[in-house]
Amino acid sequence: MTSEEIDIAFKHAVKSINEHTEPFPADTLLRLYAYYKRATNDDDIPQGGKPLISAFKTNALFQTRNLSQDEAKQLYIETVDHYFLYRK
Repeated sequence: MTSEEIDIAFKHAVKSINEHTEPFPADTLLRLYAYYKRATNDDDIPQGGKPLISAFKTNALFQTRNLSQDEAKQLYIETVDHYFLYRK
């Protein structure tokens, strides 16, 4: 896929996730969170009232630190596709 095709597929995957109303498994949410943050080049450190959740988010980001934006987008797309294919 070209970078442009990845961008289009990524935007479609993000839209699919945002429109989905059922709860997601925690591990899927963490992966999507980390891939999205890398894909959008958002390096903000997770903050919030729940230190344990922030720690999980920080760990997920740490695990994706060597991914390029396109790699993160591709992994986000694959995670979304896998979720919708196997969720039932």
